[in-house]
Amino acid sequence: MAPPINRRPGFSKRAQYSIFASYLLGILGAIIGLLLLLVSFIDPLGFSALRTIGAETIAPVSRTLSNIGGATGSAGGEISAYFNAASKNAAMQREVEQNRIEILEARALRQENERLKRLLKLNEEVPDSIAMARLISSTASSSRRIATLGVGSSSGLEPGQPVRSPEGLVGRILETGPTTARVLLVSDGKNVTPVQRASDSLPAFATGRGDGTVDIQPINIGTNPFKGGDLMITSGSGGLYSPGIPVAVVIRKTETGAIGRVLANPAKVSHAIVQPIFQAETVRQIAENPMTDLEEETGE
Repeated sequence: MAPPINRRPGFSKRAQYSIFASYLLGILGAIIGLLLLLVSFIDPLGFSALRTIGAETIAPVSRTLSNIGGATGSAGGEISAYFNAASKNAAMQREVEQNRIEILEARALRQENERLKRLLKLNEEVPDSIAMARLISSTASSSRRIATLGVGSSSGLEPGQPVRSPEGLVGRILETGPTTARVLLVSDGKNVTPVQRASDSLPAFATGRGDGTVDIQPINIGTNPFKGGDLMITSGSGGLYSPGIPVAVVIRKTETGAIGRVLANPAKVSHAIVQPIFQAETVRQIAENPMTDLEEETGE
């Protein structure tokens, strides 16, 4: 027969002994507490000694528990520091990226300001300049090298007028509209520019190669005195360009002449000024026949 569920502890001697022992321990603890209280009043010095003995007795246990708590707290702190460090690193990376963008923007703005300052200085040095404007676009992949200038005939522009930047000669006006003008670049294959070496005025011709460079051929056939680093400037021959405008620098020598890199790269030139044609006779010739031969050859 199964024992009842709510069986009383009196039916078990083990349960009775457990209850009796707990009562006994409780009474004993109360008596010890009263004795300690009496000792603290009657003999404070003795109580202090007992307290010291008790502290020394439980000291190892306290140290163990303290070490466990410290290790747990340290581990928790390290875990928290790890996640905080990851968050701070991400924030620092975002800040560094933002600073890098701001530095690049400031650098680009500084370069643009420097270019504009050089252009303004050039405009002051060329008192007869007709207009100053931005190069809106330029061809980069076609067989022709033509740029678009942001001013036109309403500002006094006419075909044949030289276009230059602080870096050097950009080209010449090919045709004009009311507010824009097309510029035939120095690097165009149909553009031939009379030049001379800056160091000794050696005359030559610079013909565009269509890739940002020019072929430089000396006028005296059979001689090739060019060397790398030679600066070629306009000579004033032909009456179109005024003398002394930088055109190209020699990058390598060829069998019959040299190849030069154009100084005024339209991809890097943001603004340019337009000058009048150097000689009045050339002005009249262009007015009578405004580059129709060039347009017939190119189909434009």
